Amino acid sequence: MDRRSFIALVGGTAAWPLAARAQQAERVRRLGVLMSNSEDDPLAQARVTAFRQALAELGWTEGRNLKIDWRWSGGDIALVREYAAELVRLAPDIIVANGTPSVAALKQATTSIPIVFVAVNDPVAQGFIASMAHPGSNITGFSFLEYSMVGKSLEMLKQIAPGIVRVAVMFNPDTYPYYNIHLRSFETVARTLSLELTGAQVRNPGEIDDAVATLGRRPGSALLVTPDPFMLVHRGAIIRAAAQYRVPATYSYRQHVQEGGLMSYGADTIDIFKRSTSYVDRILKGTSPADLPAQAPVKFEIAINLRTAKAIGVDIPPNLLALADEVIE
Repeated sequence: MDRRSFIALVGGTAAWPLAARAQQAERVRRLGVLMSNSEDDPLAQARVTAFRQALAELGWTEGRNLKIDWRWSGGDIALVREYAAELVRLAPDIIVANGTPSVAALKQATTSIPIVFVAVNDPVAQGFIASMAHPGSNITGFSFLEYSMVGKSLEMLKQIAPGIVRVAVMFNPDTYPYYNIHLRSFETVARTLSLELTGAQVRNPGEIDDAVATLGRRPGSALLVTPDPFMLVHRGAIIRAAAQYRVPATYSYRQHVQEGGLMSYGADTIDIFKRSTSYVDRILKGTSPADLPAQAPVKFEIAINLRTAKAIGVDIPPNLLALADEVIE
């Protein structure tokens, strides 16, 4: 063998591991995503866009090295269970679960596929993880609710409508089974504000209208809408009823206010979806979810709709307006 052929052979051999590593790096990984919204929901699409962009910034691009299987439950518990089982059968490398029903169904369906939850309330009290610092299983993620948020929502509601004496907490017991945990978390604040708390259980748009109409017939009533997947899907019915019966209402998502709700205070879900991609990236690169502490929200936002306030006859204090991230005039 002449010198030139030998060098070419050695050079080619040396390149084999590099080529193999490059091929391995480009292996397509599979990600399942179980969303609590309907696919055509503008809020859902904003979350998806932010999620995809954040993944791309970390080097994960659909069609190149990542395949994403999306499933949309639209707040339907039967669909949640069906899609959870379906995603597990696909054997993805990881599953992202949005909302409590999604995590509950996936926890029953698999103990081996890594699960990253997104915008889930109190994952420890619900038994999804052992603790925020040490999840201890195949599940970790990013929570939505800080219970101090609810107390602040009540305080702001009282500022807007000083005459209220009772607040109904609206929830669907099928999609928000931890209602009692939620309620207990802000009973002390309610007592401080001399507010009576009651539950308003609803399972369909007709029950939403009936519940808000009942509040409208009782002077001094207001409404607190839980960050429940069902409430999010049916927010239009709640917003219309609150306007019709002139009931002051507070929500957890800015989207409600943009669509006509009075006021919202809650974590920024777009930010939560973006942050969740850091765990998707680390798990796809080999980190165990048990070694990734669950994280609380870090970015909160207040939105106020002045048109709605005027329509139902309440005034927004200047100090509250000054705190708002978005004011719709």
